[in-house]
Amino acid sequence: MDLASLFVLALALSVDCFAVAVGGSLSMRTLYRRQVLRVAIAFGLFQAGMLIAGWLSGHTIAGYIEGYDHWVAFGLLLIVGVRMIRESLEADLGGAKGMDMTRGKTLIVLSVATSIDSLAVGLGLGFLGAQLLLAAVLIGGVAFAATIVGFAVGKRLGMSLGKWAGLAGGIVLIGLGLRILLPELLG
Repeated sequence: MDLASLFVLALALSVDCFAVAVGGSLSMRTLYRRQVLRVAIAFGLFQAGMLIAGWLSGHTIAGYIEGYDHWVAFGLLLIVGVRMIRESLEADLGGAKGMDMTRGKTLIVLSVATSIDSLAVGLGLGFLGAQLLLAAVLIGGVAFAATIVGFAVGKRLGMSLGKWAGLAGGIVLIGLGLRILLPELLG
């Protein structure tokens, strides 16, 4: 597999990272560089790590989750999206200050949800004889960059949306989950 093909693959795998970053930044009242970097690093590492895990696992692990990986990704994004919406509505009522998706369990859940596809892709790249290290670095790096761009776009949208930003962020995550699930159910 040539470098251009790997780059296109990296862009495709990073779309989820971009969308989650947009949605997450919409739900946060303040956003600091260290938070953006923390998420970008986590998303990039998980993309690269899952790719390597898929490469190394062969048919064993990937074969077991292939039939329901879309359900796992949908479920994780639905949980976080509903939580964002709930916290956004509570904040409007004077409650919570908005969810911080840049740390703890939420960051891990989002990192896993955005990188599940990389597991299957890693398996496929192993069969194609692609260079594992080059593919992992490129895919992780593109995911890192897409996450940073997603936060920048989301922050600009958040300024326009005002108090509705957290609600919009939750809807984006649920929509992303549906985008992953529906083609599997309908196809």
